[in-house]
Amino acid sequence: MELRHLRYFVALAQELSFTRAARRTHVTQSTLSHQIRQLEDEVQQRLFERAGRRVRLTQAGQSLLPGVLRALAELDGGLRAISPPATVLRGHLRIGASQTFALDLLPACLARYLDDHPGVRVTVEELPADAIEARLIAGALDLGIAYRPRDPARVSFEPVFQEALMLVVGSEHRFARRKLVHMAELHNQALALFTRDFSTRRLIDDCFRHSNAAPDIRAEMTTIGPILGLVGRHRIGAILSAQALPTGANLRAIPLDNPGLIRTWGVMLRRDCPPSPETYALLALIRAECRTLTAHCTALAD
Repeated sequence: MELRHLRYFVALAQELSFTRAARRTHVTQSTLSHQIRQLEDEVQQRLFERAGRRVRLTQAGQSLLPGVLRALAELDGGLRAISPPATVLRGHLRIGASQTFALDLLPACLARYLDDHPGVRVTVEELPADAIEARLIAGALDLGIAYRPRDPARVSFEPVFQEALMLVVGSEHRFARRKLVHMAELHNQALALFTRDFSTRRLIDDCFRHSNAAPDIRAEMTTIGPILGLVGRHRIGAILSAQALPTGANLRAIPLDNPGLIRTWGVMLRRDCPPSPETYALLALIRAECRTLTAHCTALAD
């Protein structure tokens, strides 16, 4: 097994298209296909399922991907550490981020970024995922942090962290002491949710339909803060990421039994516009912060 096999594997796993992955790795599709087959022979497992032009990861591929991403990130970090000093970065970096990421993870990354690169000015817009994608394509953003885009032909996506959406309630709610809640139990239960402009809301609605449950949606909002404020003052629930809860809040995040309520955060870039050095520098910090968060969540789960 050689390093190039792992880089080809990651490119195909993220692009789910031999055409785009070959373009990204600057090889022909036949070369990429041959290298992937060599890797599969080496590990004695099929890593991808191919159906015409459609490609998806097998269970073995899904299990392998996180470890390969970590290994490559460590290697790239080591190479950067011994590289000559970088050019001083200057300019304006425009970022679009989903609300959950913008609450804590992005500020943590930006705090170090601004220390390391004082010559860069940063603008952050907190937007729904669809709006981030549209503004990236229009050239109004340099980097997006949200969920998998609808137009992968024009926007690349690199997954960095998985989150589970959970039931969030106040301490006096009837489910406050539960360890798990079934979606069907939320039938006719009062909820405050995002408006239907948000992809997260559409995902939640789909999960309710598949569970044959219809909640009593009493409030619809466009930002997390007012939702949490209402939940903390009223016996109403919300469905949010646990990452959205502020430290010390008198709220409970309770797991829901629906596997469909898993979202993958990722970084999005325009395919027709190479990222600037300023963008690359922030990407490295985001990857590192998400690896730390993933390790922390894994330790809590164990």
